[in-house]
Amino acid sequence: MDRGPSVSDDEDDLETLVPQNHAKPPSPSARSRSPPSSFSVAALHPALPSSAASLGRILWSRRYLVLFVSLPLLFLILFVSFGGASSIRLPASIRLPSAAPAADPAASRMREAELHALYLLRSQRSGLLSLFNRTAAPTNGSASAPISLSDLQSALESQIKINREIQAALLSSHRSGTGNATEDGLDLDLPFSGCRKRELPANRRTIEWNPKKDRFLLAICISGQMSNHLICLEKHMFMAALLGRTLVVPSQKVDYQYDRVLDINHINDCIGRKVVITYEEFVEKRKKVVIDQFICYAASPPCFLDEDHIKKLKGLGISLGKIEAAWPEDAKLKEPKKRFVGDITPKFSTEAEVLAIGDMFYADMEDEWLNQPGGPLAHKCKTLIQPSRLIMLTAQRFVQTFLGGNYIALHFRRHGFLKFCNVKKESCFFPIPQAAECILRIVEKANAPVIYLSTDAAESETNLLQSLVVFNDRQVPLVKRPEHDSSEKWDALLHRNHIGGDVQVDAMLDKTICALSNVFIGSSGSTFTEDIFRLRRGWGSASHCDEYLCQGELPNYIAEVD
Repeated sequence: MDRGPSVSDDEDDLETLVPQNHAKPPSPSARSRSPPSSFSVAALHPALPSSAASLGRILWSRRYLVLFVSLPLLFLILFVSFGGASSIRLPASIRLPSAAPAADPAASRMREAELHALYLLRSQRSGLLSLFNRTAAPTNGSASAPISLSDLQSALESQIKINREIQAALLSSHRSGTGNATEDGLDLDLPFSGCRKRELPANRRTIEWNPKKDRFLLAICISGQMSNHLICLEKHMFMAALLGRTLVVPSQKVDYQYDRVLDINHINDCIGRKVVITYEEFVEKRKKVVIDQFICYAASPPCFLDEDHIKKLKGLGISLGKIEAAWPEDAKLKEPKKRFVGDITPKFSTEAEVLAIGDMFYADMEDEWLNQPGGPLAHKCKTLIQPSRLIMLTAQRFVQTFLGGNYIALHFRRHGFLKFCNVKKESCFFPIPQAAECILRIVEKANAPVIYLSTDAAESETNLLQSLVVFNDRQVPLVKRPEHDSSEKWDALLHRNHIGGDVQVDAMLDKTICALSNVFIGSSGSTFTEDIFRLRRGWGSASHCDEYLCQGELPNYIAEVD
């Protein structure tokens, strides 16, 4: 669990002067019986006649009167001698005319600290009012949803952090060095984690996957790298469930070797029946492989098929039927049109034994349904598409060896991203110093001692990034997965099974380590990042601190487009 800032329960003691004039004096007998055990004004005065005692009480009361009159005068003298009205920071609307800025830097620092504290107090007041309004009983005309426990905790944590900032601001003017709030005992433990896990929804919207006998959907995925193909495969699974078909995973001769990185048997076990088969299993069932009907989800280019991929399919001995588009009118559109189940099912329902629908990576369909934790299909597991058992165990061993139970994972995509991001409406390629500042904000929230770095960046970039990721005068290590070393046993399983060093296995291993982290920082626009977010949603490891690098910001410098 991380340690976040908290507010101290200790407050300045307020002393109240209580006049003792009316206290009943102790009787002579009581005075003679008990020796004086504490300081008492009465004990200093000898016994007086009643008239003299009355006069003494009057004089004693006048002493208080003199004291109360002199205190304001003393305050006024001090007020004038320390700069008068110019030393008081009032709101801008009622500020008094001030003298020239004080030459004393300490006084200047104090004024700045007071102004900053005032700003934070106003911010805290606004936040608390907002929280009060959300927790107040709804009126007849209000239909706002009640605040959840997690939202309430998050809001309270935010206010506690602001309180800590106020204390730090007020104390900053009294420090001679570069100390921080934690040195003064202000950074107390919160009663809950600053980066709590996201709660899984109670109910998922799901569809049953019950394939009909001898009805198959042949997956075809072409666009991009492995992460794109996994997104394409997930959408094919959804389509197969809608159409009541068994999904055939592509052959490694035309696509990736999926059984190296995915646990295909895991999918069938979770569904409770055989719903996914490899291409080799499919060929064993049929003497001749024929795609009986080719209905393209994407209209232009048809099914996203190029001549090279068509040749590869034919090279496998697959006979292709006529290729037709489900929505020919989409060919004129710049971007694919969003489709829903009601649009999809009638277009692809057919009695053909083997159906192909082409690449589904760009298909815009039922995003909320597809992106929910665990996916859109009914099953008994956390998620269907997940790393193989060997990769899972290797990732866990790496975490135990190098990272421990509390770490941040960062996917820092750089290769090819400078040009890719700069042609977008909002660039996603950040200068290294700006990226370091964004990372440090997450480090402060998560209070993690180490960061796992998954990146394709050059050493010149990662070295600079490492030099800038310094928190509380301590460098936060950026840990990258090392090359294989026979003396280290964390990756022995992969090499024993002859898949160590495989590019796709290494990429899936990186994803798994990132998905297991307490907090994940991703690269906006990267499907590698999106697949990690998908795994975290399904596994329940997603936290409230997960975000894209410098989310909500623009690069502070953007080069011209060539």
